[in-house]
Amino acid sequence: MNSGHLFAAPVSGRWFKTLFFLVLRNPKAPVNNAIVIIPTYNEKENIALIIEAIMDLPKQFDLLIVDDNSPDGTAEIVKGLQKTYNTSGTRLHLLERQGKQGLGTAYIAGFHYALDKGYEFILEMDADFSHDPKDLLALYLECIEWGADVSIGSRYATGVNVVNWPMGRVLLSYFASSYVRLITGMPIRDTTAGFVCYRRKVLETIPLDQIKFVGYAFQIEMKFITWKFGFRLREVPIIFTERLRGQSKLSPGIFKEAFFGVIQMTVRSWFKRYLLRR
Repeated sequence: MNSGHLFAAPVSGRWFKTLFFLVLRNPKAPVNNAIVIIPTYNEKENIALIIEAIMDLPKQFDLLIVDDNSPDGTAEIVKGLQKTYNTSGTRLHLLERQGKQGLGTAYIAGFHYALDKGYEFILEMDADFSHDPKDLLALYLECIEWGADVSIGSRYATGVNVVNWPMGRVLLSYFASSYVRLITGMPIRDTTAGFVCYRRKVLETIPLDQIKFVGYAFQIEMKFITWKFGFRLREVPIIFTERLRGQSKLSPGIFKEAFFGVIQMTVRSWFKRYLLRR
């Protein structure tokens, strides 16, 4: 086996059978009740392809691109595609920000936007196809059909499901999640996952503007606070594939933030009360 080529079975076909009966043949299911948020910075090689892939899914997802003033013209590509996809209503949204401000703040801005627009299910994913757009269906169904408040596309729920990562990076990611579980007590195997579906009530309950982290540790903090509030988190097995186009945004500072920040986050939680609004 080549290092980094670690596979598991793909998402079960039950998702797609259930999707057909639940969504496509259920007249009570709102057409535009879900939106996918994708933060971008210099993703011109991926953005048109990922938008097309999401728009072609059998379940209609609206899409919000949060672009941090990408110098490669990512936002201009999105504006061009809006002419194609917004002919009978706004499905493709664009939120432009002034400069690179961090992954966490991009998602927070996207969450506020989605809540203001009235969406019931708010999903997040990367632009680089490391997350398979087809798995959006599985995350959505885990919430709308099987009762999860938050569903997480997990690389580690059924082993190590990663393709094209060097073995060193696989081990770093896997043991980072193990470290987070040990420190926080969260029953989540993929604590840094960035492929997530939230019910609206979760994001209305969490004090979004008090989230501390701005890098990839943001994903840990969101799961931790959601768990502390008593919401139901469930992991959905996915296969994660390393990007083929563009450059990774990972840096040593990201891992430093996560390592030390998890301890601080956990200690702070000892002095807080988490009251779930029903």
